[in-house]
Amino acid sequence: MCELLSLDGVAEAPDGFFTEWDDALDAAGADWIATQDAVVLGRRSYDEWAAFWPGSEIEPFATFINAVPKYVATSTPLDREWANASAIGGELVDFVRDLKSRPGGDIGVHASISVAQTLLAAGVVDELRLAIAPTVPGAGRRLLDGLPSIRLALIRSVISPTGHLIVDYRVLG
Repeated sequence: MCELLSLDGVAEAPDGFFTEWDDALDAAGADWIATQDAVVLGRRSYDEWAAFWPGSEIEPFATFINAVPKYVATSTPLDREWANASAIGGELVDFVRDLKSRPGGDIGVHASISVAQTLLAAGVVDELRLAIAPTVPGAGRRLLDGLPSIRLALIRSVISPTGHLIVDYRVLG
């Protein structure tokens, strides 16, 4: 699971608090997607991203997200076409458990706060990868609100030249 957060944990509308970008953030993002061969998105993120990413030249993410199979947690048909996207049939946690049991690489969750919270609460997330901006917006949906206690083990931490904290955790439970 990969998320962009503010220092106070806000994950909603990261373009409002990620005002600077640097090579360390680019490298972390490239590392995060390098092993992913599937992505799970929520419906809101899908609708926003399907309108933006097909025409984007922001690399390497544009090439990755446009090509990778995308599974969308939604109870309604997808209105907007986007290559390799399909609606999840059935319950999200069961779908992700099944997807994890198949051969292949990592399953990414990007943006999609509700999906991330559901999967974290269900204990099906193996790693939590965060880029934390040195900004406190003070308002917005927070990624970790309402979750049960979850123990994490630090895999890596880097401070980027623009003061962003890049941290990868293994989820212990």
